Amino acid sequence: MEITRALASLVLVLTLFGHTIPVGAGDTEAAEHEYRIGPEDVLDVTLWNHPDVARVVPVRPDGRISLPLVNDVVVSGLTPRQLRDILIQRFTPFVPNPEVSIIVREIHSFKVSVLGNVRTPGRFELKGRATVLDALALAQGLTEFAERRRIGVLRHEGAQMKRLRFDYDVSVSESGAPTVMLLRPGDTIFVP
Repeated sequence: MEITRALASLVLVLTLFGHTIPVGAGDTEAAEHEYRIGPEDVLDVTLWNHPDVARVVPVRPDGRISLPLVNDVVVSGLTPRQLRDILIQRFTPFVPNPEVSIIVREIHSFKVSVLGNVRTPGRFELKGRATVLDALALAQGLTEFAERRRIGVLRHEGAQMKRLRFDYDVSVSESGAPTVMLLRPGDTIFVP
């Protein structure tokens, strides 16, 4: 009880100073900002005191990895922490109190496409958080024929395809409110 009050006070103090620190494993806001594993990523999976099980494994296009004892495991869309918890459950019948470590060695699943009136259209691999402006920079910028105010971002949300509008001129102008649109893996930016 005393620990709970102390944590609540700590969160209140940190929130007052403009910082929020997630407390508890079930915090959904923290999980939203954690990295999610995707196809083509490379993971280092270690089971403490069992080096014969340790592997560096690529995530297959179907979103799975293969490991000794537990066979195929769906990992795409999980955070490393969620994967660790699943592997602890899967290894428990074979190893008492398994200690599992997950390290994301290489990130290859965060790819976006940039099409249309840009100097170098293509598919680009990103290594971290990126905006529409970052992706346009990777495509070497807009051509002189680009319709800067009508840029679209196509995004998969479940079974739906959503189209978001991005106004380049507003985003880079000093007088307007800058638009920061973060990209997600699989986004397609189209510049008419």
